Parts: sequence; structure tokens; C-alpha cells
Amino acid sequence: MNNDTFETKLETSKEILNKLMNPSITLEDSLKLYEDGLAQIKSAQKMIEDAKVKIEIIEKKSSS
Repeated sequence: MNNDTFETKLETSKEILNKLMNPSITLEDSLKLYEDGLAQIKSAQKMIEDAKVKIEIIEKKSSS
């Protein structure tokens, strides 16, 4: 899933959240889904941070 887009990661996170809200989910399944959801969110946050760095570099180049 390393080639997923930011939007795909958000959509996957939403799907995981919906599954976690199912009252019949087992504890084991909910822990796995929670872990997967956190991984998706962390990956999306990294994408945002990388984009911020790129924007800062572009702004520095354009102001020179």
C-alpha cells in the first residue's frame, strides 16, 4: 500500500472506522483494524509533512 494516494489512505481510514463501529466485531478483529487504521493515518500525516517541506522549498526558491 505504499503507492496509495493521500485520498485513498483517508478513504481506507473511514472504511476501517465504519467496521470498528460494528457492535458484533470481535476484540481481536477490532485490535487489528485499529492498528491498520493508525498505520493509514500515520502514513497520510507523513504525506502532509512531506508536502509542507516541498512547499517551503519551492517558496524559498521563488523568493530568491
